[in-house]
Amino acid sequence: MNLDGLDGFTIEVPSWAYGNSGTRFKVFTRPGGPRDPYEKISDAAQVNRLTGLANRVSLHIPWDLVEDWSDLGEFAEKAGVRIGAINSNVFQDDDYRLGSLCNPDPAIRRKAVDHHKHCLDVMRQTGSKDLKIWLPDGLNYAGQDSLRGRQERLAESLREIYDASDDDHRILLEYKFFEPYFYSTDIPDWGTSLLHCLSLGERAQVVLDTGHHAPGTNIEFIVMQLLRQNRLGAFDFNSRYYADDDLIVGSADPFQLFRILSEIVAVDAHRPGSGVNFMLDQCHNIEEKIPGQIRSVLNVEQALAKALLIDQDALATAQREGDVLGANEVLMDAYETDVRAALADRREARGLPRDPVKAFKASGYAATVTAERVGGTQASWGA
Repeated sequence: MNLDGLDGFTIEVPSWAYGNSGTRFKVFTRPGGPRDPYEKISDAAQVNRLTGLANRVSLHIPWDLVEDWSDLGEFAEKAGVRIGAINSNVFQDDDYRLGSLCNPDPAIRRKAVDHHKHCLDVMRQTGSKDLKIWLPDGLNYAGQDSLRGRQERLAESLREIYDASDDDHRILLEYKFFEPYFYSTDIPDWGTSLLHCLSLGERAQVVLDTGHHAPGTNIEFIVMQLLRQNRLGAFDFNSRYYADDDLIVGSADPFQLFRILSEIVAVDAHRPGSGVNFMLDQCHNIEEKIPGQIRSVLNVEQALAKALLIDQDALATAQREGDVLGANEVLMDAYETDVRAALADRREARGLPRDPVKAFKASGYAATVTAERVGGTQASWGA
């Protein structure tokens, strides 16, 4: 079983996955929760130490603000990881009740633009190259604001942010078809995100989040189209059963994950040179944080391994000949192959545990941080 295509593949994990999180009604706390960005990075480093696949950590501003970014960067490096994308936050301030970059008030739009410029400064200090933008902007009522006007304001605000970025920076623009506003979301789909990115320039690319689609959406089709245009900048893995991003990727529909990765493998977009930044965007609410991230990383690795087993020549032949069942059989043969033992062998050969989840539980790390992290305020979603 040739899995050489896995070489070089890595997944970025989010700092916010390790703090306390919950539902719309309750934030759940756990013993040993991190109290600052340093402890979040320590937790994230455990995922990389045990899987060898998660060497970058996304930060969220202002949740992860520190006084000395070089010190945080050195701390991350010593832990075996580095700072990944910088995520902006324009959804937890009273001023943004009617929107941020799309707000009808120019003073509030200025505040939102300046926040993104601050994020660019953080990128310069941490070595990050990606500014990831997700907006909660939208409307609850028809007539509440001008749909066209909001798009014009959005284009103007994004232009100022793009022009303020460096030549080696990327602007990654995320979309979500609903929530928190339900009549109209200002960036509801990949087409809207893509149109803004095309207008901005080559360094603006689309973020696809598997949790941000309506039921029945063919996500692999969207992946294919964005790859055709070289505009898939980042891919957020999770499960859409929350209609958002809090469940382990592949937990509900592993075949969908395989189909998505099949489109990625078909054009070698899983390789580092493709420029696609593969990321997790998950907040584990009822499951343990670190094992939840480990399981997510392993689920992606397993689906990717199966996608790499597709006999592309046989598939292409069946497709050319109109052999419907034959083509489907080629795909299903790869999907139904059990790759778990081969992946465990591969980990063992690289000096990693065969079962990373079991190894974490045996490591005593959770008990250690529970004893050490006494006092202070635990980091939570939104803090």
